[in-house]
Formats: sequence, structure tokens, C-alpha cells
Amino acid sequence: MATPRVFIIRHGETEWSLNGRHTGTTELPLTSNGEKRIRATGQALVGDDRLIVPSQLAHVYVSPRKRAQKTLELLNLGCRDGLPWQEQQALEGRSTRTDAKVQIEENIREWDYGDYEGLTSSTIREQRRKNGEGPWDIWRDGCPGGESPGDVTRRLDRLIDDIRSRFHGRSGHLEAESTPSDVLLVAHGHILRAFAMRWIKRELTEGVSLLLEAGGVGTLSYEHHNLDEPAILLGGAFMVDVVESAGRLK
Repeated sequence: MATPRVFIIRHGETEWSLNGRHTGTTELPLTSNGEKRIRATGQALVGDDRLIVPSQLAHVYVSPRKRAQKTLELLNLGCRDGLPWQEQQALEGRSTRTDAKVQIEENIREWDYGDYEGLTSSTIREQRRKNGEGPWDIWRDGCPGGESPGDVTRRLDRLIDDIRSRFHGRSGHLEAESTPSDVLLVAHGHILRAFAMRWIKRELTEGVSLLLEAGGVGTLSYEHHNLDEPAILLGGAFMVDVVESAGRLK
């Protein structure tokens, strides 16, 4: 029986992500290099014989920020109903690869950096030093004028509960193998790292030693086909059965 997976994808490179500036509510476009890399990611990782199999997607959550939505566009999933922000004419003549619905999800927006919006970590540390404040750790301290680790935890837990109850079954039960159960999230660096921690029921205040580069892809799942044992999937096996089936059809 296939084990449900959650794919987390950070939006492509922007000028601020390139420079290390904290980007929460600020709307920024992807750089041209960022767009190229996301297209390449879609070509490499999305397909019937790839990591992300469109026909196995049950649902797609995307941040309200335009950089995340543009990233989802460039992945070229081929959603039957299109994307919520697209004009109807954009759907004409395109191929359909998945029946998954796309949901713009506030709970997966980036961490609200408040007073630290647009600043680099080094600038924040220098400001705090001048103000006589101690070292800064977002996982412990949050952001003044923005969100605390508790704020972020509460909204991510709501999202995780939504995923498990709607698409994975609530507790100990896996959906039938024929039912698409994979879920895709397209969002941002800090919030997706926090999501991975909450997925495995770890507190953000413990510190998050996880990295996700701009345009990076991560996979979460469960151990022993058991929904009570959420896990981070460090590496998946190549889908030989899918490739062999595709070869027989040629």
C-alpha cells in the first residue's frame, strides 16, 4: 500500500532571498534565474516516472504571496481546473495531468517578520546589540511587531490537521491505494521549515536545524504506513514499477 506523502516546495529565487533579506508580506517577483530553476525543477521532478506524480496528487496548497503562486505556475502540474488566479483563456490548449484542486492557504504564508521585514540576520543582530538586547533566534524569540513561534505553531497545526483529516485519514488508517493521497505545498523558507518540525510533532523552540533553499523540494511522509508516525523522508526509492509500466506502453 502506498504511503501518503507531502511535498514542500519553497518559491524560486527573488532579489531578497538572494541577499538574505527576510521577506514576509512584501511582494517580490522571481528573478529570471529563479524562474529558470523552477522550470527545470518541474521538468526533473514532476511526471509519471518522477518524484511528484501529478495523478497521485489529492490537493495543492499555495501561499497567498505572488512569488509562491508564480512558482506553482512554472512547475506545470497541469491542474484540470487551472489555478485560481489565472484567466480562463490561460487554460485553453494546455494538457491536464491532475485532478487536484489548488487552494490559496493563509496558514502557509511566510512568517510575519514585523519590524524585521526586509532586514538581514546580520542587520537584526547589530540592531539588537546597539539596543542592548540579547542574541536573536527566530525559533525562540519570534519577531517584534510580527509573529511568535506560538503564533506560527497554531496556524501550522491547523493546516496539518486539515491535511490529515481530509486526505490521509485521521489516525492509524491509510486511504485505499487507488485514491490519490499526496499533497503539495508551495510556500516559503521559514514557514516550510517550521511545517516540517510540526509535522513530526517537534516544538519550534527546540531550534530548527533544517535547510530549504530557494526552489528547494522536501518530502514528508509516515513510518510503517502508520499515520501516527509522521516522518521526514530523507530519500525515496526510484519508482521502477511506474517506469517499467510506461515502457511497456510504448
